[in-house]
Amino acid sequence: MGTLYVVATPIGNLADVTLRALAVLREAALVLAEDTRRTRVLLDRHDIAARPVSLHAHNESSRTQQVLAALAAGQSVALVSDAGTPLVSDPGERLVARAIADGHRVVPVPGPSAVLAALIASGLPAESFTFVGFLPRRAGERARRLAELGTRSETLVLFESPRRVGGLLAELSAAFGKRRACLARELTKLHEEAARGTLAELAERFADGVRGEVTLVVEGASAVEPVAADALRERVRALLAAGLSARDLASQLAGATGVPRRSIYRIALEESG
Repeated sequence: MGTLYVVATPIGNLADVTLRALAVLREAALVLAEDTRRTRVLLDRHDIAARPVSLHAHNESSRTQQVLAALAAGQSVALVSDAGTPLVSDPGERLVARAIADGHRVVPVPGPSAVLAALIASGLPAESFTFVGFLPRRAGERARRLAELGTRSETLVLFESPRRVGGLLAELSAAFGKRRACLARELTKLHEEAARGTLAELAERFADGVRGEVTLVVEGASAVEPVAADALRERVRALLAAGLSARDLASQLAGATGVPRRSIYRIALEESG
């Protein structure tokens, strides 16, 4: 049986790589990378001769068979992503599941993570958090996901593209109200920034988007103060305009504001009538 190493790599600063990760990458018979060009930069920086092979969302199924053959031959395989910890909004999940099912060792080699880096820099509670990843793009699925997240009391960590983050912040502000948030940008890189404020403040500041990789950290529902009647009605109108049903937005806002669900539902019926 072989060993599949799941190796975390730097999210920006190439010095943020562990000695163990470098040793695994040097000794692996096969190195799998989401983008071989980006991984080649890391390998070259540390004089590692391995030539990475691509494994991404479009070829994971076919590539898995090749990797399983290598593992069956007793070889060691290292899996990395473009940056950070593999499988966290990155490909590799099917490969890991198949390797486990076939009886091979799967060994984590921990290290950098944009999720944890943003969380600990945000100033928001880190004892309990939920990693959301990217929200669904389809309007109905997105609205349902926001309705569910609006009731969660733990800190939320989201990914978004730089050009769409302004829209996401405005959407979260309408859905969640006056919650604190932190937009972490270009973590560990030269232009690293952690912008903190309410969702509305950040939505205004970054309305035109940003440059660089983005991780967004948002305060949980339990810490939010009840909203005034006018502000609540405004949020109901915004969520109705976004396509949420009266039932879904009532559930979402009840958890986020402390206002009884039936009261919000009644307002939604008034506004939609």
